[in-house]
Amino acid sequence: MRMVEGPPLLSRRTALTFAGGALLATLPFPASATLPAARAVPSRGFNLPLWFEREDGTAPATATLDKLRQSGFETIRLPVNGDLISTGGTATLNRIHDGVAELVGHGFAVLVDMHPSSDLHAAFRSDPAGAARRVVEDWTALRPVIADLPAGSVYPELLNEPPMEQAAWLALRQQLAETLRARCPDHTLVWGPARFQGIWELADAPPLADDNQIAAIHYYAPMAFTHQCENWDASPLARIANLPFPATKDTPQVRDLVSRLRAAGDDEAASLVADELSAPWTEARIASDFAGLARWSTAHNCPVMLNEFGVLNFCADAESRATWVRTVRKAAEANNVGWTYWELDQGFGFIKSRLTTDGFDSAMIAALLGGEGGG
Repeated sequence: MRMVEGPPLLSRRTALTFAGGALLATLPFPASATLPAARAVPSRGFNLPLWFEREDGTAPATATLDKLRQSGFETIRLPVNGDLISTGGTATLNRIHDGVAELVGHGFAVLVDMHPSSDLHAAFRSDPAGAARRVVEDWTALRPVIADLPAGSVYPELLNEPPMEQAAWLALRQQLAETLRARCPDHTLVWGPARFQGIWELADAPPLADDNQIAAIHYYAPMAFTHQCENWDASPLARIANLPFPATKDTPQVRDLVSRLRAAGDDEAASLVADELSAPWTEARIASDFAGLARWSTAHNCPVMLNEFGVLNFCADAESRATWVRTVRKAAEANNVGWTYWELDQGFGFIKSRLTTDGFDSAMIAALLGGEGGG
């Protein structure tokens, strides 16, 4: 997920129209399934992009990390740009090592997430085999860093939202797992299904043949709500505003929004809202989605985590935003699904800046952690 250089949201949005509980309900999971034996799954976390995704990335202040840890956050998902690894050499690897070690020193579990750049996305379209080799080479360079960090605290994530068809991804996933296992026999491997890490995509992604893994999914449904007023592409999501949660097609705000969009000649945005709310988006819908995820976890004896979910703060009302976040977090926890929120201090964030301890959003922190939050 990005605020400026985002993923192909129209494709994701189209897919999400069919995602969630309705599709999961058709999968052959036993209704009475119980959760697999408890394993260490990182949770109560947030994503920290824009540190190791570019040369001039911004590290968080020590005081900010301390305050976040004291507030109750336990995990940080740290996106890493493989292009920097391939061009930056030893200096970049040392920066990543020292940054992850610092986070571990503050008491956080850390997911080291190989996060494809826009250039790598383009390479997967033009030269899939070459792009796959790049990812293997990046992990070959990065694996000594992971090997030197504690297996109980550091979790390598093979590739964020793999930009390829599922069959191609499963082959590359196996190669990446073998690459890491050659130097990191005890670290828990994290992977998600291609191509958006959606819940609905897990059906075509069996677990690795590995006893130490976590499947990771992303959840931004309905995107008409979570991405309203986005400003980084020409998506109709940019033209949707003030959509509440929970909502149905008959909620007055929804009916008024659709009417205004159609009156303005914006049938594309109006149809997006109508399509996504053709079935109610409520706490019960979200609970059903995560119950289906738990059934997948049980059927495959594979722990699961939710390592991206969030709502833009551009125009969603604060109460609806906090309600959606709380609802998703509670649904995850009720089904033994760990979570890391997207993200800390950008458009989806819950603090003003990673450089200061001022500007913590107490309502959002309460929604995430279940207490009063604050700061």
